[in-house]
Amino acid sequence: MEITKDISYLGKDFGQFRKNLIDFTKQYFPNDYTDFNESSPGMLFMEMASYVGDVLSYYADNNLKESLLEQASERKNIYDLAKALGYESRNVIPAYTTLDIFQLVPAIGSGVNNRPDYTFALTIKSGLRGKRNDGPTQFRTLQDIDFSFSSSLNPTEVTVYESDDATGEPTYYLLKKQAPAVSGNVKTTTYTFESPKPYDKVVISDSNVIDIISITETDGDVWTQVPYLAQDTVFEEVPNLLENDPDFVQYRDSSPFLLKLRKTSKRFVSRLRSNNTYEIQFGAGISDNNDEEIIPNPKNVGNGLQGFSRTADINIDPSNFLYTRAYGQAPSNTTLTVTYTTGEGVQDNAPANVVTEIDFVEFYDDPNSTSSTSMTNFVKSSLAINNPNPATGGKTADTLQDIKNNAMSNFATQNRTVTKDDYIVRSYAMPSKFGSVSKADIVPDDQLSQGKFVTERVPNPLALNLYVLGFNQNKQLTQLNDAVKNNLKNYISFYRMLTDAINISDALIVNLKVNFEIIVRNNYNSNEILLQCIDTLKSYFNIDNWQINQPIIKTEVMNVIGSVSGVQNVVGVDFINVFDTNLGYSGNSYDFVNATKQGIIYPPLDPAIFEIKYPNQDIKGKVVNF
Repeated sequence: MEITKDISYLGKDFGQFRKNLIDFTKQYFPNDYTDFNESSPGMLFMEMASYVGDVLSYYADNNLKESLLEQASERKNIYDLAKALGYESRNVIPAYTTLDIFQLVPAIGSGVNNRPDYTFALTIKSGLRGKRNDGPTQFRTLQDIDFSFSSSLNPTEVTVYESDDATGEPTYYLLKKQAPAVSGNVKTTTYTFESPKPYDKVVISDSNVIDIISITETDGDVWTQVPYLAQDTVFEEVPNLLENDPDFVQYRDSSPFLLKLRKTSKRFVSRLRSNNTYEIQFGAGISDNNDEEIIPNPKNVGNGLQGFSRTADINIDPSNFLYTRAYGQAPSNTTLTVTYTTGEGVQDNAPANVVTEIDFVEFYDDPNSTSSTSMTNFVKSSLAINNPNPATGGKTADTLQDIKNNAMSNFATQNRTVTKDDYIVRSYAMPSKFGSVSKADIVPDDQLSQGKFVTERVPNPLALNLYVLGFNQNKQLTQLNDAVKNNLKNYISFYRMLTDAINISDALIVNLKVNFEIIVRNNYNSNEILLQCIDTLKSYFNIDNWQINQPIIKTEVMNVIGSVSGVQNVVGVDFINVFDTNLGYSGNSYDFVNATKQGIIYPPLDPAIFEIKYPNQDIKGKVVNF
C-alpha cells in the first residue's frame, strides 16, 4: 500500500526549503538517514536542492510580477504591457507654437480700386521649416498655407507695406497668415528590401525620434501609418476645393478642409522600443489585392427571402479567412525613404520671437506664371516667419510610472464611442479645421409605429441620432453646413461601434425673451438694481451654460433674480417665444404654455435648445410698487 506523504508548499526561500527537506527526511526516513551535521554529505545535497529551489522560486515570482503592469519594474516588460493595452509609450514630446507667416504682394488698380494683387499670393505646402535664431531647433508647419484664401477660421490679414511718395497710393501690401507648428529636426534614412518577408521590421537608430513624417518608395508610392495593421482605411484631409468636392466647396469658409476615407494596402505601424529606438513594422502580404476580393461580399450572398435571388460566390471557403491579406503588404524589391523628426524635449521649448529663419519651404504651382519671373522671385524672397508666442509643451520621454498610469487610463476609454458622453465628447474633439461643433446631443433613434394612428414612438436599436449645432461669428446658435456634418460623420465613423448607425441632424433652436417684474428694497436705486438683474440674467442665459434638451426651471430663474442685492421680491417672470425670421430668429414656433408642467418649461420632443439670441433687447425688467 502506497503511503501518502505530506508535502509543504509554503517554502519560498533557501532557509525554508532547507528546513522542509530536513523535516521531510526525519519524518519519512528516520532510520535511513540520521546525520544532519553541517559537514555531512547528505546536508550538502539538501542545501544544493534548497539553492535550486530558491532560484526557481525567485524567477517564478518575478515572472508573475513582471506580467502585471502595476507591479512590473523592467522597462521592456512595461513597454510591452502598455502596448498590449493599446497605449503607445512616448519618447521625446515636441513643443508646439503658432507661426506668423508673411509675404509681400504688389498693388493693383488705383484710387478706391487699389488692392492687393492676389495673383501673386503664394500657396505653401505643409512642412515649411523654420529655425530658431538662437539654436538648431526646427519648427515644422502642420497645414498648407494659402495666402489667396481667407475665412473666419483661417483669415489672411492685409496691411499696407509701402506707398508711393507722390500719390500716397499703396504700392505693396503685406499679407499675414498663421499656422500651427511643431518642433523637430527633419532627417531621412533609406532601407532596401529584396524578397518580401511577412511583418518585416526596420529600426531607426536615433534615440530621440518624435514622429514618422512619411515613407515613400523609389517609384513615388506612399506608405501610410496606421494604429494597427488590420486597419486598412485611413483618414485623409484634403483642401475644400472645387476639384476635390464640387458639392461642398461652397462651404469652404467654415470648412477649409474635408475629411475623406481612403483604403490602403501599403501601411505600417511604429512603436518605441525599450532601448528608446524606433521600430517600423510592415504588413504580412505580398499582394495589393483588396480585402473584399478575399472576404465574401455580402451583396453576392442571397438571404433566401422571397424576391431575392439565392446566389453565392462559389469561391467562398471558410479556410480563406486564414489566409487573408488584411494586414497589408510587405515591401519587396524596392528602397524606402523614411523621413522622420527628432527632438530634445524640454530644450525645444522656445521663447517668443526667436523662430525667424526659414530653413525649408516648398510651394505649389508658381503664382501668376504668366507674369514676370522677377516679381514672382521677389514675392518668394519676401517670405518671412516669426513666433509671436513662446513654444511650449516639450518634455522628455514618459517615465515608467507615467507609462503605467497612462496605459491604464487609455484602456478604460478604449478609444471608442460607447456611451452618450463618448459621442458628445468625440464630436467636440473633431479638429477645428474640419469645422466646429458647439452643441451636441445624442438620443436613440425612434421609428414611428406602423399603425393607422401613430400614438407612440418605437425605439430603433440599430441607430442613434446625433443632433448638433454651431456658432456664427456673433456666437449665436446656427445650423452646421453640410460640409461640416459630412466631416463629422467621417470622423465619428472611425470611433463608433460596428453596430451603431449614426444619423447626424440639426437640433432645433427655440428663441425666447424674458420679461420680469421686481420689487426693490427701500434705500436702493431702482434703475441700478434693474440693470444688475438684467446683467445677472444675461450671465444665466449665456449660451455656454445651456445644452440641447435642457429645460427652463422658472423657480431657478426667479431665484437668480432674487439673489441680486436690493431685490425684495420677484413678482413674476414670463417667457415668450419669438420666431420672426425677418428679425433674425430661428423661425421655430413653440407653445410655452402647454410645454410648462409644474413650473418647468420642457423642450420639444425633437431635440432642441433654448436661446436668448439678442439679450440686450430680449431681456426686459420692470420695477413695481407694493
